[in-house]
Amino acid sequence: MFYYLLKYVLLGPLLRLVFRPRTEGLDNVPASGPAIVAGNHLSFSDHFLMPAILRRRITFLAKAEYFTGPGVKGRLTAFFFRSAGQIPVDRSGKDAGRAAIREGLGVLRRGELLGIYPEGTRSHDGRLYKGKVGVAVMALEAGVPVVPCAMIGTFEAQPPGKVVPNVHPVVIRFGKPLDFSRYAGMENEKAVLRAVTDEIMYAILTLSEQEYVDRYAAVVKAEQTATENTKPRRFPRAPLS
Repeated sequence: MFYYLLKYVLLGPLLRLVFRPRTEGLDNVPASGPAIVAGNHLSFSDHFLMPAILRRRITFLAKAEYFTGPGVKGRLTAFFFRSAGQIPVDRSGKDAGRAAIREGLGVLRRGELLGIYPEGTRSHDGRLYKGKVGVAVMALEAGVPVVPCAMIGTFEAQPPGKVVPNVHPVVIRFGKPLDFSRYAGMENEKAVLRAVTDEIMYAILTLSEQEYVDRYAAVVKAEQTATENTKPRRFPRAPLS
């Protein structure tokens, strides 16, 4: 109930007013039945813009940190995500990936739309990064199509660290559903999972026209953070007396 209140009354109209999103290929999203919508991830606002323009309800797998933040802001964020029907996923530990897949398959078995960002995290520089194979596992195990989606302009509208969005045009572009039925029963084959994931990422790349990086975003971000932390700190010279 609260999901539709957000979509049509509280948040959806505001998002449309601020971002004025233009949609392309919306008819490529199936009108009924289970499907995965796999998109690039450029901004915190992606979580809300896509549901605002889709005709159907969509459930995202959201990182558990959104549900466990401290203070008033953390409680409000957790309430918002739960009310919007988003599912918290703990990304720590060796079983985290399987837990996310289990939750995602539950959504698909109910005949619903599942939203996922195969990169696993937001892009910190606007480029498209290598996808993780969880999306392929779910597509093959559930036997559902994957609709590629490109969010265009959301990085400029709300880059990492920016709370109040900029006024910037946004385009949400959906591609033709990808059918992977030819790989049925092969969800345990690593080479197949990599091939399916790469095909999904190529479809997203074609739609978004981003620069592609064949590395995981989380690894690149960690390397950059480590480099910045090892740089010598410079202190201002004291004035000569």
